[in-house]
Amino acid sequence: MTTPIPLPHPLLDIRELSEYLGVPVSTIYDWRSRGVGPRAYRFGKHLKFAVADVTEWIEAQRDPAPAASSQPSRR
Repeated sequence: MTTPIPLPHPLLDIRELSEYLGVPVSTIYDWRSRGVGPRAYRFGKHLKFAVADVTEWIEAQRDPAPAASSQPSRR
């Protein structure tokens, strides 16, 4: 019996990614068609998403910090 080779990153299928992000699977396909979603690996007709790539993509979606106002706050 052979020992399985560990993957460098855990992989999610599209359903697992959908559940994780709380968005429909169709949204992920739409993001992919527009080139704005997380990177994926293709194994035949199956898409797999590395958790590390998803985490990186999520961080890139973060809104920038609000700019500090030049006006003093009024209380």
